[in-house]
Amino acid sequence: MNAVAGSLEDLTPSWLTKVLGRSVINVASERIGTGQIGESHRLSLTYEGRPGPPTLVAKLATGDAAARERVKGGFAKEVGFYTQLSTTVDVRTPRCWYGAINDDWTTFTLLLDDLAPSVPGVQADGCSPAQAAEAVRNLVGLHAPRWDDECLLGIDVLTPTTPETADFLGELFATSTDGFVERYRKELLDEDIATLHDVSAAITTWLTARPRPFGVVHGDYRLDNLMFSPDTNHVYALDWQTVTVAPPLRDVAYFLGTSLEPSLRRAHEEGIVAEYHEAIMARGIVDYDGRRCWDDYRLGQVQGPMITVLGCMFATAERSVRADNMFLAMASRSCAAIRELRSLDVL
Repeated sequence: MNAVAGSLEDLTPSWLTKVLGRSVINVASERIGTGQIGESHRLSLTYEGRPGPPTLVAKLATGDAAARERVKGGFAKEVGFYTQLSTTVDVRTPRCWYGAINDDWTTFTLLLDDLAPSVPGVQADGCSPAQAAEAVRNLVGLHAPRWDDECLLGIDVLTPTTPETADFLGELFATSTDGFVERYRKELLDEDIATLHDVSAAITTWLTARPRPFGVVHGDYRLDNLMFSPDTNHVYALDWQTVTVAPPLRDVAYFLGTSLEPSLRRAHEEGIVAEYHEAIMARGIVDYDGRRCWDDYRLGQVQGPMITVLGCMFATAERSVRADNMFLAMASRSCAAIRELRSLDVL
């Protein structure tokens, strides 16, 4: 079965019965989250006979036809991660009960475990060093199992960067940076504006620099895309629209650079990166010394402005104060990290 629900109204008891293989006799829903690409609803389900999960999270496409067309590759990536990749890594992420996407990729349905009472991070607020360390530990389970695995290069939803796509993204990022700076000129520091333009000039080279090691990379691993368990502080990763094949340390750098206030990052990043390196070595990774890991972390900070700017300028959700605060916090923190770590010098 490859049934795709185009809207919340399509998630009827009859439809859910077919895709879950259980007799659903009643469903209630509530909107949750404020996703920039896609919308999520908590479904409360009543069954007859064979029991099933009492609640699930349904994730659906959002935006008008033009907006969906722009981001449909992200829809395909997320469905592909849950249906093709999630069982081959051991990152903490919700169990997928059902996933499907239509032929033109503009409509999709995911039914995922409800992680309540876990709570999402808040990007604008940042996080504690302890939360940051736990989030990076979770990345070991994503990166280590498929580290330099050549089979990843044959998975259609994973798109390694080629010189041609680097050129395209470089041009797209330059235009988007101009738009981002114009939108937030009054809120951005002059030094952050300068850093954004420096990144724009270097982004094409950066995209193809140091192609090894590579692995499954989340691409947008940040607080708003993570859930934290209140009991164990375990972290669960959501929102896989940017999953790709890329240097693994980009995830680590992007998370620490956008999620920790600069003073906290400076105090704790070396220890967290060293712990990550030790953990992947314990998983059998060889020929990757600590100095190389640290330099890849420095270089990976460029992921911050890239995802922030493109995510802002191509978001399908309505612009809001919350979203503006999120994008500004990410931009200012990641630009500070790039300057302090001299990330562009690694190129």
